[in-house]
Amino acid sequence: MDKEWLDTDNSFKARIIGKLLGDGSITIQKGRKPRFQFTHTSTDIGWSKYSYNMLKEYIPLNPPKFKKTIDPRLKKGFSLAYSVQSRTSPINTYLRTEWYNNGQKVIPNNLLNHFFNEETLAWWYMDDGHLKTHNNKPQKVILSTEGFTKQENIWLIEFLKDRYNLQFRGDKQNRIILYDQFQILHFLSFVSPYMHNSMWRKLPTRCDFIHELPSRRSTLYLPETTQFTSPTKEINLLLSSLNSLILDYKNGKFYDKWLTPVLSHSLISLRGYQIVLSSKVSSNLQFLYETTGLTYSQLAFLCIFLKNSEC
Repeated sequence: MDKEWLDTDNSFKARIIGKLLGDGSITIQKGRKPRFQFTHTSTDIGWSKYSYNMLKEYIPLNPPKFKKTIDPRLKKGFSLAYSVQSRTSPINTYLRTEWYNNGQKVIPNNLLNHFFNEETLAWWYMDDGHLKTHNNKPQKVILSTEGFTKQENIWLIEFLKDRYNLQFRGDKQNRIILYDQFQILHFLSFVSPYMHNSMWRKLPTRCDFIHELPSRRSTLYLPETTQFTSPTKEINLLLSSLNSLILDYKNGKFYDKWLTPVLSHSLISLRGYQIVLSSKVSSNLQFLYETTGLTYSQLAFLCIFLKNSEC
């Protein structure tokens, strides 16, 4: 492996991999050495400057340069962008050999296996990701992977599943998409700490946290193996453990502790219980539903799992 590449720090490796998964490229003209470059729309000048500042320590980059491109296909007839291009360097040459095959960008599996982390995921998402929402509730995360082959996207899907338990699926446009709300919020918990403020539009803008709800009737689907003689009383008592789940969420430990039990919920036989939830329990369930995307039944299952673990 190239010495200059190995001499860079892990943060740089994570960021440049995210950039090359996204809008970054290594171009080469005949008879010349490779150059790294990326271009963003003019409204994303903040992201362009930030990317430039975070990468320039190891790649000799020129500052963002304004560019107007005439394009009759566009409504305005032109596009406005900022482009960043590097001078030549050994790292560019190394990255060109890893990321390109016969002039076509490819996925360098070895680099991703060694250096891909949450910051990589965030940079990739900021470059080529989109959050689709309805009433500010996340509906899906889209990563635009059209430039890679279908087989490469299958590899990316398996990689993200193995690394982060994120279950992306491919679509007809050769993109990879995350649909499940719990999974989406899990994904956003990974990338949020690294998001530049110019890209906050790719995060939910607010959550309607309801501080107090009245008691109300609801149906919960719980494991058949758990028996209740007085369902309303016993289940409300069981759901007092929601306080522990809320504490885990506020301390940033929720996904690390509860992802595996959540995934096991769909594998068990369930029975419905129609009960009256107390005001406190209703409010806690709603808070966790808003913040994690888990249903009331899934949250109740986690309370049962917690109780059994303590026993």
